[in-house]
Amino acid sequence: MIEVIQQINAVRRRVGHRSLEAGEAHSVIISQVYPDPIDDVWDACTNPDRIPRWFVPVTGDLKPGGRFHIEGNASGTVERCDPPEGFTATWEFGGQTSWIEVRLSSEPAGGTRLELEHIAEPGDGKWTEFGPGAVGVGWDMGLMGLATHLASGSSIDPQESAAWMTSGPGREFVTQSSQRWRDANVEAGTDETAAQAAADRTTAAYTADPGDG
Repeated sequence: MIEVIQQINAVRRRVGHRSLEAGEAHSVIISQVYPDPIDDVWDACTNPDRIPRWFVPVTGDLKPGGRFHIEGNASGTVERCDPPEGFTATWEFGGQTSWIEVRLSSEPAGGTRLELEHIAEPGDGKWTEFGPGAVGVGWDMGLMGLATHLASGSSIDPQESAAWMTSGPGREFVTQSSQRWRDANVEAGTDETAAQAAADRTTAAYTADPGDG
């Protein structure tokens, strides 16, 4: 796996706000620059045969208006697709609907910046409890998986990945990611004590022993 601190430092994290018809909403914005050309990054993110090599299997119709399902996670509808610059989709999980926007751009110095914005449902109680790290830590893992795949061309072994998440480096990655999302939350105006409490709950949720409870 990629060296933890190197990957944590390679990522930018911000907390944003959106005005939706249903009300005011929070969003997490995460981005990383990869040395690969935009067409290759686009293919890695949208090719159903390639996505499982760094993420998890995705089934369905990956075209505007099509429905998709992410194994063990969310389902949704592709709302817009503009190759190779980005796409938007709903993110339906646990009875709630949020939205993702993926944006790709070529960097002046070379390589491609991938930016993902995950927009929460207005009034999302999980945001109050866990803050931006609730989804932010998961997207940090996704960007790490993509970085590993693009750098080596290899595929992620699900069993090895699961084992790594319970290892010392895996727990350190989650802790560091959660703290960086805590910092982004404070920069967005959240009280430091509340932001830290949310980050602590996020870290505990992601590092809990699967056998507990």
